[in-house]
Order: sequence, then structure tokens, then C-alpha cells
Amino acid sequence: MDKYLIVGLGNVGDEYDMTRHNTGFMVLDAFAKASNISFEDKRYGFVGETSLKGRKVFLLKPSTFMNLSGNAVRYWLNKENIDQTRLLVISDDVAIPIGQFRLKANGSNGGHNGLGHIQQLIGQNYARLRMGIGNDFPMGMQIDHVLGRFTAEELEQLQPAIDLGVDIIKSFVLAGIDVTMNQFNKLGKGPKSPINPINPTNPITP
Repeated sequence: MDKYLIVGLGNVGDEYDMTRHNTGFMVLDAFAKASNISFEDKRYGFVGETSLKGRKVFLLKPSTFMNLSGNAVRYWLNKENIDQTRLLVISDDVAIPIGQFRLKANGSNGGHNGLGHIQQLIGQNYARLRMGIGNDFPMGMQIDHVLGRFTAEELEQLQPAIDLGVDIIKSFVLAGIDVTMNQFNKLGKGPKSPINPINPTNPITP
């Protein structure tokens, strides 16, 4: 049976619940809810399992905290003998307006610490879904922004993208990354809005 690993990035703990940096968790939770999947506390993360048309799907929310996400990803890839081409990582992205998203087959970490640690351990040849959280924050306040909670208005803007994220996961498993990018990336662009300059070297922690 073909196996897939879908990873949502975030930080564990009530203090991080519904924060912008936990958007990956939120997409994975939405998929789990729609598919009636429950998570179990296992090594390096909270893990759920399901199947889609004969394909085994593992959902992973790392419990390592963001900056060590690669430990969880590498462990579960090795444990279940899953090829990196069947790995999809979902993260937040300040360079993308809220409510928009980008799906890529591979690439750099874009300054994201979670993706950066994954890249250190397994390279950058894996698919990633970047969910926009916007960059409406003063210079030097990026950490406060990403670790802050979404406003009600922001959640309303974000929800359609989360719903599409659930469909993207299904398509990635059933149709592959190329077909999924062609189908969904045009939906992730949304209306054009100005993007404020950000400092890509400003670390996102924890």
C-alpha cells in the first residue's frame, strides 16, 4: 500500500492555540475533522491515520516545537518507510497575504524556521503548502505577529483557504503534486493586495 505523510507545522500548548504560526496545525485539524480522524500522542508528535482509495495517509502535528520540526518529519518518514515525494508540509507564510496560499513541489525554506530545520535534515525535495498570514506588522515585530492570535476578521479571511487546504491534501494523495498545483494554485492567488516589505533575516521563534 502506498503511504503518504501530511505534516502541519505549529507549536504545541494552549498558549499557541489559534496563533498565526499554527496555521499548519489548523489545516490538519480541519482535514481530520472532515474525515473523522483522531490524533494520538506518539513519538515526536500527534499522529492520525486514514486511507484514501487504498492509499495510507499519516497526519503529523510535530510536538518538537517549530524550530525542531525536522526531527519529527525525518522520524516518521523513516519509521513508515515513506518516500519524500509523498510528503506534504503545511506552514504559515508572512510573505503571502492572509487568505492566499502557494503550493510548490520543492524549494527553499523562505526564512521559515520550521521548514529550515526540515531542510537541514532531509533536504528541500518535498512538497509544501504555504498558507498566507500576511505581514501587517511594524518593522521588527515579526515574532509578535506570528505568535499572536488571529483576529475574528482574519479568521474569516483565512477559512476559505483552510477549506481548500483540505481539498489540496486529498488531491495530493490521489492525483499527485503536479496535478494539484495546476488545479489549486490559481485559486490561492486571491485578489491582489499590497505587501509590506519584511526583513527575511528576522528569525521566527520558537
